[in-house]
Amino acid sequence: MAEKTYPMTIEEKELLEKELEELKLVRRPEIVERIKIARSYGDLSENSEYEAAKDEQAFVEGQISTLETKIRYAEIVDSDAVAKDEVAISKTVTVQEVGETDKEVYHIVGAAGADAFANKVSNESPIGQALIGKKEGQKAMIQTPAGNYEVEILKVEKTK
Repeated sequence: MAEKTYPMTIEEKELLEKELEELKLVRRPEIVERIKIARSYGDLSENSEYEAAKDEQAFVEGQISTLETKIRYAEIVDSDAVAKDEVAISKTVTVQEVGETDKEVYHIVGAAGADAFANKVSNESPIGQALIGKKEGQKAMIQTPAGNYEVEILKVEKTK
């Protein structure tokens, strides 16, 4: 069975690599040191510092594993390979909900770069899935758990 690929920009991959380096070279050694100190306190069965450090170690190791997989199976997306007016990863899209006057601007990114507070929408999100492949002037039906709504794509441009 083929592994899942993770579409992303080169910038997103570099951010993941930086985060992985931080976890491996800084966080992991800090936790190992905390475990060593907690062990020196004696009886491990009632040692809350030891348990907390072990829990954090498991969490960090899980993060490391996830990041390594995403980096290994990264699929770098070149937005220049798609039409100028077509929605794709690494494009900025201006949309307007049908019947409304407010406009929304989304930056389409790979799942690794998603950040709702910065309007960076993942290609795997309901909005991203509905918009990718569409062109300026087209409409897209966005399906969310809260209900469906239709938007018109007003403008598509390469994200700066």
